[in-house]
Amino acid sequence: MNPHSEPGKRTGDIPSTPTTVTPSAANPPNSPRPPHAPKPQAPADPPSSSGSSGPTAPIDPHGPAETSSPPGPEKTTDPAASLPGSHLTGSATPSRPSHSSTPADAAKAQPAEAQVTLRGPAELADALPYLMGFYPDDSIVMVALNGERGRFGGRVRLGIPTDTAQWPDVADQLAECLISAGQERDARPAAIIVYLCQEPAAGESGKDVKDRLRPLAQRLRTACGALDVPVLEALCLSNGRFWSYCCPDFRCCPAEGTPMVMPGTSVMAAAAAYAGMQVRGSLKEMEARLTPRTGPRAVEQEKALDVAAGTLVPRMLRRDGAAAIRRDTLDLAGAMIHRFRQDTPSGSNRARDACDDALITDAEAADLILGLQDRVTRDRAAEWMDGPDAAPALRLWRALARRCAGGFAEHAVAPLTLAGWVCWSTQDGPSARVALSCALAIDPDYTFAQLLHRAVNEGLDPEPLRRCLREQHREAVDEDLLSASAPAPKDTRQPTKRPVPTRPGPAGRPRGPRGGTGPGGRTTDGRGRRRAGRDGDRSRR
Repeated sequence: MNPHSEPGKRTGDIPSTPTTVTPSAANPPNSPRPPHAPKPQAPADPPSSSGSSGPTAPIDPHGPAETSSPPGPEKTTDPAASLPGSHLTGSATPSRPSHSSTPADAAKAQPAEAQVTLRGPAELADALPYLMGFYPDDSIVMVALNGERGRFGGRVRLGIPTDTAQWPDVADQLAECLISAGQERDARPAAIIVYLCQEPAAGESGKDVKDRLRPLAQRLRTACGALDVPVLEALCLSNGRFWSYCCPDFRCCPAEGTPMVMPGTSVMAAAAAYAGMQVRGSLKEMEARLTPRTGPRAVEQEKALDVAAGTLVPRMLRRDGAAAIRRDTLDLAGAMIHRFRQDTPSGSNRARDACDDALITDAEAADLILGLQDRVTRDRAAEWMDGPDAAPALRLWRALARRCAGGFAEHAVAPLTLAGWVCWSTQDGPSARVALSCALAIDPDYTFAQLLHRAVNEGLDPEPLRRCLREQHREAVDEDLLSASAPAPKDTRQPTKRPVPTRPGPAGRPRGPRGGTGPGGRTTDGRGRRRAGRDGDRSRR
């Protein structure tokens, strides 16, 4: 199971925005469930918190943070992280003054907490992409509702298993995962909303999908009920329509399904547009940007990777070969980021990715992919994570992930992890989760991806890690400057002299007349007196 979860903690100090679901969408857990209203409330009506008794979900501007690490279902536990990058407006609650003894501080009261009210299953279905940051294809999504007003809380997402025999175990695991995560934060869910999202297969209709997934929806409801948490609503989203598994009234929930509201016309869409939020397409579209290429282009890239791997090993065996490869890889990556910055594509995601692929040759991509397998090189490459380098770096890492073709598919873990890191560093939590989940799907034991995935899940602030990397970059730059400005080492060797014959010293001269060229050295005995020669003649020395 390959999870992407949603937020677990508030990551910023910007006030969150609650979202309210009125009783027309769901009933309190212990009250009988009336039929859904045939029409959702018009988007023009201002959301009102006073008239709602249903779930309320705050929206955190900094986006979701997962609380689980793979493998397992994706989960998020904080209602404030429901909508990434949002500050939705609606009916407001009174602001609370800060605890201060001075009038000046008392005047700095917290801003009013705006709310968005969701009325009916149509608006619940429309809100799903904003809750996740993308449309979750082929997924089970469960959203917890906390408190009397039903504030949106934690979420879990998991791909729908193709093997129906796994459905009971999956349902039990998801229910336990969501409810236990809330209990850990003293926020046991009061109720749960279930979404089943899947497009029809060949020859199927949306109604066929709804009927085929009905046993899974029923099993999820049973698993939650066994833990004393009711499922307030269970929706099936397929082929532009939605169905309710909880409402038996065909007057409000017809058998052929209810069409989804037009994009951009709902309360949630209006609030998201006001907040400057964006939905990043579907999960399949996001994963397609990270999937290795296929076809003839993949064959050519694999050949280039084979050639680069063949030349890499002899280079590593040389003296200081590893340091040279690291330096060359980082220099090439810097040149590619500069090239990407100079040429910013436009159009759809597919068109932009095609332009990025054309900016880098197969040989350059092969050298970078293999060079990034080194941990030190990868950590140095993570320094391109903010400022003007962040966007071109993210484009480069995605392009390299798409180049890991054929037998080099596992080499995509490093660029995928770097892509996830840049997304998280730039406050794009949903894209970070998708990239890191793709990396962990290839190598579940990749430590860097595990740590980043856990950090995103826990809603941690990436700034401490960014500071660490900036300091590392400054130290590396200082070292390079010192090595470049240091004077060349002086040659301490003595100049070569022309060899000349040396006269033997007194100790090397022969004593006596035999074979000698002069008189031998004088010698004395231990008491300083001259010793006589062999013949006792003291005159010859």
